[in-house]
Amino acid sequence: MIIDCHCHAGKGDGLTGPWDTNAPLKSYLRWADEYGITRTNLFAAFHTNYSKANYEVSKIVGQNPGRFYGFAFIHALRDAGKVYEMVKTAVLNYGFCGIKVHRYDARISREIAEAAKRFKVPVLYDPMGELGPVELIAQEYPDVNFIIPHLSSFADDWKSQIAFISILERYKNVYTDTSAVRRFDVLQEALQRAGPDKILFGSDGPWIHPGVELTKIFALHLIKEEEDKILYKNFLKLIVNVFSKKLTYVQLQQQ
Repeated sequence: MIIDCHCHAGKGDGLTGPWDTNAPLKSYLRWADEYGITRTNLFAAFHTNYSKANYEVSKIVGQNPGRFYGFAFIHALRDAGKVYEMVKTAVLNYGFCGIKVHRYDARISREIAEAAKRFKVPVLYDPMGELGPVELIAQEYPDVNFIIPHLSSFADDWKSQIAFISILERYKNVYTDTSAVRRFDVLQEALQRAGPDKILFGSDGPWIHPGVELTKIFALHLIKEEEDKILYKNFLKLIVNVFSKKLTYVQLQQQ
């Protein structure tokens, strides 16, 4: 099994770049099949209405639940006051198993972390190299798992990526994914210092070829047990609470 933990899907409405215009899966799925990627975690492209965008992603996931997982995209400021309801809908109605937040929209909030804690789901938060909030949320919410993609910076901010490895080492609830990490030596250092239990395979598809990203994992020349952790076991460990103990409306109201 190979799980790509980081892939966008559906249409955005910003029309400023591919990231908020369209994330088509046709080519991505052909590439993924070619390289043996068996399952993919999807979340929306950037959008001005994440309730709508999450619903569209849920239709993709619902059409092929054996192939896809889903995370709910949340805007910390624009969705303030309704995060709980959005996450509840995503988890209970759509079968989603996590939350996606991006600093491009807004800095992560307590409201989001509290919802993640309530529903026992991980948060994939892209801080765009801003590490202070990552350290603080890891301290404040030790029972919430946070996936920080790209070693913290898609923009290849070497200083932030190196600094982030210290956070990855020190906090048991902080993980990272390998998507779009261009400097292989930095990925090697993260593996050496934090270990294979803290790293997940991701591609940031559909705009980045998942096979190219997967080749980086194989180039690490890990033993099978360590490689399997990165390729699928770590992701499954992070979402196990959602599927092993299915929450009901009654349980949630009693919490």
